Amino acid sequence: MTDIADSKNTENTTHFGYEQVRAEEKADKVAGVFHSVADSYDVMNDLMSMGVHRLWKRYTVEMSGVRAGQRVLDIAGGTGDLAAKFSALVGDRGEVVLADINESMLRVGRERLINRGVLSNMEYVQANAECLPFPNNHFDCITIAFGLRNVTDKDAALRSMQRILKPGGRLLVLEFSKPVTPGLATVYDTYSFKLLPLMGKLVAKDEESYRYLAESIRMHPGQDELKAMMEAAGLERCDYFNLSGGIVALHRGYKL
Repeated sequence: MTDIADSKNTENTTHFGYEQVRAEEKADKVAGVFHSVADSYDVMNDLMSMGVHRLWKRYTVEMSGVRAGQRVLDIAGGTGDLAAKFSALVGDRGEVVLADINESMLRVGRERLINRGVLSNMEYVQANAECLPFPNNHFDCITIAFGLRNVTDKDAALRSMQRILKPGGRLLVLEFSKPVTPGLATVYDTYSFKLLPLMGKLVAKDEESYRYLAESIRMHPGQDELKAMMEAAGLERCDYFNLSGGIVALHRGYKL
């Protein structure tokens, strides 16, 4: 009886960084992290990546193939970096939806885009990636940048994204991954677990949230595993591109 109970308990747990938590608790814990860092999110992104995150996102936009008149969904869109670029690409005949599960991040993103004059073709939706509130075959392109690792049920999220893509549409997942350049992993570990929490403490006044960030990256599937997950969700012609020695990877898949 004890073994059965332990098995059921294990099935209902997931990781929050290195900590095991009940699956239903993870979303609230992740929400707490992003409520805490929302106002300093952009500054910390520039500090953490030394500005290189802007190049990763630019590459994502270039690989998206988004054109005028198309409909784009940016999930976990944070403060709107990708959404602003897609807004300019799709033009007045197109539509961009900025979605985020976290109200604080969505608020910051909306305010930032309004201040930049991005209004006419933008919508803002608070949504859970695991059960996206959009009809089947709706979007030409879906992006999720540095958000998938925070999702509790990644397989459900990928299936949800595949469902709402139009035939011929594509999903792009930009996410931290596993370094492939020899010797880089050791340097990256030192940076992640020593310097990153320190920067969080000094700049965002939140050391623990950035310690979670480092741990969540290590718990995220590697390049080939994520590619297999995308294929299992029904996406085809899946591939990936290592950036910065594999610290980040851009995964792409199509709905055919």
